[in-house]
Order: sequence, then C-alpha cells, then structure tokens
Amino acid sequence: MTEGDLSIRLVKCRQRVIQDLLHERCQEGYWEGHLSSSALSTATAITALATMDRVGHETHSGHLQQAGLRWLASHVNDDGGWGDTTCSLSNISTTTLVWSAFAACDGLGVYPEVMAAAEQWLRRRAGGLGSKHLSQAITQRYGKDKTFSVPILTMCAIAGRFGEGRKAWESITDLPFELAALPPQWFAALRLPVVSYALPALIAIGQVKHHHAPSKNPLTRGLRKACRSITLRRLSSIQPSSGGFLEATPLTSFVVMSLAASGEAANTVAQKGMQFLKESFREDGSWPIDTHLATWVTSLAVHGLGRKGCQQLEAQGRRAIHRWLLDQQYLQKHPYTQAPPGGWAWTPLPGGVPDADDTPGALIALHQLSENPASEIDRAMLGIRWLLGLQNRDGGMPTFCRGWGHLPFDRSSADITAHAIRAWHLWKPYVTPPLQRSIQVATRRALDYLKRMQKEDGSWDPLWFGNQHLEGENNPLYGTAKVVEGWLCLASEPAEESGLSHAIHWLIDQQSDNGGWGATKGLPNTIEETALAVSALALAASRWPGEDHPQGLRLHQSLRKGAGWLCQRVEDQSYRNHAPIGFYFAKLWYFERLYPMVYTAAAFKALEDGCHEEPTQAKLPNP
Repeated sequence: MTEGDLSIRLVKCRQRVIQDLLHERCQEGYWEGHLSSSALSTATAITALATMDRVGHETHSGHLQQAGLRWLASHVNDDGGWGDTTCSLSNISTTTLVWSAFAACDGLGVYPEVMAAAEQWLRRRAGGLGSKHLSQAITQRYGKDKTFSVPILTMCAIAGRFGEGRKAWESITDLPFELAALPPQWFAALRLPVVSYALPALIAIGQVKHHHAPSKNPLTRGLRKACRSITLRRLSSIQPSSGGFLEATPLTSFVVMSLAASGEAANTVAQKGMQFLKESFREDGSWPIDTHLATWVTSLAVHGLGRKGCQQLEAQGRRAIHRWLLDQQYLQKHPYTQAPPGGWAWTPLPGGVPDADDTPGALIALHQLSENPASEIDRAMLGIRWLLGLQNRDGGMPTFCRGWGHLPFDRSSADITAHAIRAWHLWKPYVTPPLQRSIQVATRRALDYLKRMQKEDGSWDPLWFGNQHLEGENNPLYGTAKVVEGWLCLASEPAEESGLSHAIHWLIDQQSDNGGWGATKGLPNTIEETALAVSALALAASRWPGEDHPQGLRLHQSLRKGAGWLCQRVEDQSYRNHAPIGFYFAKLWYFERLYPMVYTAAAFKALEDGCHEEPTQAKLPNP
C-alpha cells in the first residue's frame, strides 16, 4: 500500500469515526457513555439488599436479588470463577464476593453446580475456603492498602462464610473509624489505612467489626463506643443526595450491608444507600461499577473530535456541550473531600468528587471548544489554581487529595501528572503573569517527578488503567503514551539521549508485527492501546527527524503500520470492540463503551494534525 492510499483511508476512516461519535451523544447534547455490567457490583449489591432483609428491614427487593443471582450464574467464566466484567479474567476478589453473595441470598441450593465450580476455583487459588486462606490470598493482592481487602473479608463474614460469632471476624483488620470524628483537615497527617475517597467504608466497616468483635483493649473499646454516633453523623454529612457514595455500587453496598449488620438498618444513610442500589439495577439483572462517566467521556470525545470535528457540530450543539462542561465545574468547597472550588469530577451526578484527571480533561476540552479561549479565562484560572494546589511535594499529582499518603489515588502518578502538564501548557498564554510563573515552576517540578519515575526500560506505569494479561496488572503502554504526550507538548526537539527519546523507542518496540499494540509486545492487541500508542507517536513524529534519518524512518514506519491497523478495524466496524483496560478502586476493573471510539478519534486527529495541542510561544527548553 502506498502512502497516498493510506492517507485516503485515514481521511475516510476519521470521517466515519467522527460521525459515529457524534451519533453517540445523548438527547441533551453531551456524551453519557455506558459502563460495563459488573459481577463484583452485582454481588455486593444483592448482598447489601439481602442483609437489610435479614435484619428485619423489608426491602421488597427479593426479585432484584434473584435476578442478580441468575445474572451471576449465567456469566461465570469457564474456569468456575468470575472477573469484574463480562470479558475479565477470573480473580480472587470478585470470585470470593460472588461466592459470598450466593450464601447471603440463599442461592446455594438453587445453583449447586455453579457453587461447586467456584469453590474448586477458590481452593486452587487460595488453598482453601476458610477465613485464614482467603484472608491471606486477598491481603496479598492488595498489600498494605486496606481499602478493598477489608470490605471483601467483611462481606464474607456478613454472609456467614466465616462461621458464627466473634470467630467469624478474627481475620478482619480493625479500621479506626473513631478517627473520622476528628477535623477533616487532620486526615492527611493521620496516615489512615484506606485512601481518601474511602472514608464511608472506614466508618461503616469499622463500626460493624466493632459491633461483632470489639477491641479487647478497654480504652480503645470505650473510645469507639463513644464515637459511634459522631462518626455516623459524619457519614450522613458526606452522603450525596443520590444516596450513592461516589456513585459507586460497591462502595455504597459495603456501607449499606455494614450498617445493617451492626444494627443500623433504619439509619438514613442505609436507607438512602439502599434506594440508590435499587435505582442502579439494570433490567438484565446486573449492576454497573459506577452510574456513568459522562464528564470524563465528554471531555475525551471533544478532544478526539478536535477543532475539525467540533466544526461539524451545529453551533447550538457546540454551545450546549461548552455550557454543559462549564456547569460541571465545582464552584464551592466539596462537602466530601473538602476540596476547594475549581475542579471537575467524572460525572455530573451528586456522588462525583473533583479530581486531578477529570479537571485537566475538562480544561483541555473547553480550550478545544472555545472560539476565543481568553473569554473563558476566569473559569480556566480557577481550574488551573485548583490543580496547582493539589500538586504533591514530590512534584507529581495525586487523584483526589494532596499529601494523604502513599496509597493508590493519594500518591502521585505519572499519567495524571502528564495530564496536568498538558492543561497548564494550553492555558498558560492566556493567564496572568503571576499565574504563568506558578505554572512554570509547577511544570518543572512535574517533569522532574516524571524523570525520576521513568523505569529503566523507558516506560512509566500509570495509576488509572491496567491490563489483565500482564503480570502485576499494570499498563505501561497507557502510562508511557500519556507521559510522552504531556512531555512533548513542552519540548521543541527531543534530545537524542533523553528519557523522552528512550520512551518513544520503547513505544515503537512494543508494536506487534501486525501493527497493533497491547500493554507490552506479545500481549493481545486492543483498539484502545493501539490508538493511544498511535496518538503519542504521531505527536512525536512532528518533533522527530524525518524519514531520511534511521530513527525517523523507524518511527514513521511504525506509525504507518499502526494507522493501517486502526483503519482496518474502522472499515470492518470492529473498532467498537472494547477491552477491560481500566482499573480503579484498588484493582476494580471496568470497560466503557465509548473508550475505543474516543481514543481512535484522537489517534486519527493526531495523525492528521501532527500535534494534539495548538503550538504556542510558551515552550520550555528541551529537557
């Protein structure tokens, strides 16, 4: 195939993707997307409802529980276990939760063969079904982070899988829920064993353990007894009006079942949480991992469309998206994380929390949508200051809260740091000189952090996306692509021996012979990962030697193969096939229907434009 033939295919394929993406808008004009159904969410939801029933609080949810059991039984993997999504590999966490859910919902006698296969899987993986074996296996998966391991084991105890009485709770770590009675501004210094977003779980799960197996230390026992009412009021104060903490089914389910099992089924938090779970139920019998990621996928869609794609929007539609994104910015202190005004969450729903990935995403999209970015400067500066205030001492960006510790989401991460750099760079020419200087300092600190975090092979690991086929379940392809994009928007020409050059060579080295990419070479290729690699390399090509240079020739050959691979998938419509590349909530997996489309759109945009962001005079010297 000649280069001219490929160029013609690229134009046609990009136009098709743009049209498909525009067609995916909801009635209000933005993108809502669709999250995968989740075995993990379904298991926790039906267990929460069953626990409310068991303690005498009639939920009228028996039909939901039975529908959930049927869905779980029909979506078991061939090996007898469950993964988080319908195309996920079996894992110890989800299989244990489903195994417990069948006990909680009286499904053991109804699905004996399913349970027998599940127990065989658990024995092979954990060595046994007792609390000791499962506790060791699950704790090993999550390490020091108790955010998810303790809730999983707590659900086992609530469902009766660990026996009766105090013995059932012996393997479950005490969570110091009494600390939630202290002022929120103290939390960063307290080194809590859970991440910042998990305060509801800390309170509710800590209380159910205290209820069934209180500390043998009389001082600790007395303190926790005295703090029960105070921390329950704190829990109520941070519950969103929807009832769903973070709009997430698992977190809300853990809170509801823990309150019900500790004698608090009538508490308004449990009642509102139960209602959220009922409303989140899907007709097929499942629950999603979260309600939706509308703000996030809208930002990604706008970026993927680029100015050319956005111009195909009618003026009214473009203004509607623009206004909708502006409306999602938090203009008051957030009651949950105490975050100051200025950030964006992943969703417009009340359970959303501003974070350092969605905020730069929204800022980049607003710049893309604005005919005159200077007209948005007040709101943009508010968002930029919010990001600057979140930067950790090490120069990197956490997800939710600055300085909480070294657990996931609170520690700095390469992918989010690179995303912040891109947003700062785009808006820097329009802000005041003092803020420009702050951006300059923050960017240099962020680049220093990225250089320190680069692995010897040239790659970076991200926080927010993983690959189930790679040992450790991380995704260096995603992390490296995002850092290359962030770094290249600042560099005029990557130095021959720089860390950036090393990263670009790493990306090229991971390409499969057929032109696609997985998380590393040799793993299954996905639409999302191939599109991410093509986007980063297309940006690199605009700052790299031409094809008359050996390195330039290698890069352009890689790009042509990757572009051809994507074109083939668009032409046969398989580019919509999604992969479970996402994880958050301590290795909680999901996929989003729009991810393949938005990333493919962004790849074609990068190939056509040669650069993701408009060039400005505000460039840093070559790192």
